[in-house]
Amino acid sequence: MSLDLTKLGITVKTIFRNPSPAALYEHALRNEPGTAIASNGAVVAMSGAKTGRSPKDKRIVENDASKNDIWWGEINIKLEPQSFRANRERAVDYLNLKPRLFVIDGYAGWDPEYRLKVRVICERAYHALFMHNMLIRPTADELAQFGEPDYVIYNSGRFPANRNTPGMTSKTSIDLNLETREFVILGSEYAGEMKKGIFTVMNYVMPKVGVLSMHCSANEGDDGDTAIFFGLSGTGKTTLSANPSRALIGDDEHCWTEQGVFNIEGGCYAKVIDLSEAKEPEIFHALRFGSVLENVVLDEHRDVDYHDISITENTRGSYPIEYIPHAKIPCVGGHPRDIVFLTCDAFSVLPPVSHLTPAQAMYHFILGYTAKVAGTEVGITEPEATFSSCFGAPFLVWHPTKYAELLAEKMRKHKANAWLVNTGWSGGPYGIGERMSLTYTRAIIDAIHAGTLLDAPTVTDPVFGLAVPTACPGVPSEVLIPKNTWADQAAYEKTARKLAALFRENFAKYEDVASDEIKAAGPRL
Repeated sequence: MSLDLTKLGITVKTIFRNPSPAALYEHALRNEPGTAIASNGAVVAMSGAKTGRSPKDKRIVENDASKNDIWWGEINIKLEPQSFRANRERAVDYLNLKPRLFVIDGYAGWDPEYRLKVRVICERAYHALFMHNMLIRPTADELAQFGEPDYVIYNSGRFPANRNTPGMTSKTSIDLNLETREFVILGSEYAGEMKKGIFTVMNYVMPKVGVLSMHCSANEGDDGDTAIFFGLSGTGKTTLSANPSRALIGDDEHCWTEQGVFNIEGGCYAKVIDLSEAKEPEIFHALRFGSVLENVVLDEHRDVDYHDISITENTRGSYPIEYIPHAKIPCVGGHPRDIVFLTCDAFSVLPPVSHLTPAQAMYHFILGYTAKVAGTEVGITEPEATFSSCFGAPFLVWHPTKYAELLAEKMRKHKANAWLVNTGWSGGPYGIGERMSLTYTRAIIDAIHAGTLLDAPTVTDPVFGLAVPTACPGVPSEVLIPKNTWADQAAYEKTARKLAALFRENFAKYEDVASDEIKAAGPRL
């Protein structure tokens, strides 16, 4: 289906609007060197030099209408309107040099009351297929009546930004203009920039109307009970929400309205490092024809080597959500009964599961703790604490307390339970102990869903003040109390105090706006 884009300054004659995945396969294989088809049927694409997001190159245009709303600083860096215009012109000029372009029109948000119409304009078939998966795909009738989009993405990722443009610090620039409702990508072919660009937009527009936008996964049980899972990359958010006994609402981005929760996306974007059929069968089988595998390595038989990280450790797979057999379509659910904060504690001092008070939930939500381990980044030789407000700081637009207040309000109103689940290390820190058994973590999540842990006896962690269940079906009792799994008790005490001090140090930046109740919910040093 052709489309006239001249009103946007694009004069390319050959424009493919919402082509089928099969057509996009043909274009990618014919015109994009390095593209291949894996034996599972997925298209394999390379994102070039950038194999992950470029948060330091993200910019938001400083406009009078929105500048007082935005949490300016290291995450939301100001860009002057004239610099945005220069970057937009550069992106459009580059797209106009191409013999063909792809346009994907789709929706962000499964709730028709809140969804945004998004238009993606790109030169790479790989990017078009990725966004075909990640946006909600309109029906033929919806596409015919799509009209003008609410936001437009110009993906000129193969063309660099001009370093001489004011505000540029590299050849990459990811620019959002909330006033003109445009998003420009220069100098990065990493597909995730488009996905997270739309999430950033939702993180601005939804709180303005009292809707909480969340970096979380969500699923639903047979009795309609909804659970949401917050967590940074590597904590198990996607894995634990893809539970075959529950309907998947979504794996990454949601909103909580007065009616319940809805998924923002039409697909999933899973890390596939060390993926196996035995451990994650739903994700493994979702990677088939129509899916995108990003920066993975194929062997001579065209089988994917999920253990090969020679290109990047951030290997990814994108697939439509209906490729998960137990996905709930449309992707909406009721008010969450359980809220799970996932953390990968490589220090091995946080309990496998804790029941949080509302104040503790706000504290840990604002903190957004997890830990990097040795080997994941150059220079990291021991566990390193990482904090990301609301478990998604790179995508926040308002101050973190705006989202925390909305979460607290909705938790109180709908009587949701909050849990902190550690998917990290047990028996000692990284290098001494072992990663928490996925079998145990799944048993804990099952007990949360079943309501079993609400009635379990608890003890209070002396350092973190958490209510720790002492019994959980399927989990040895000694595993539930971290100190009991350490051979060196003195080393445990020292490490626990070290992590508690890091909590306090990081939370200090929010103390001027946090209530006394929330401040008191932190560690007891």
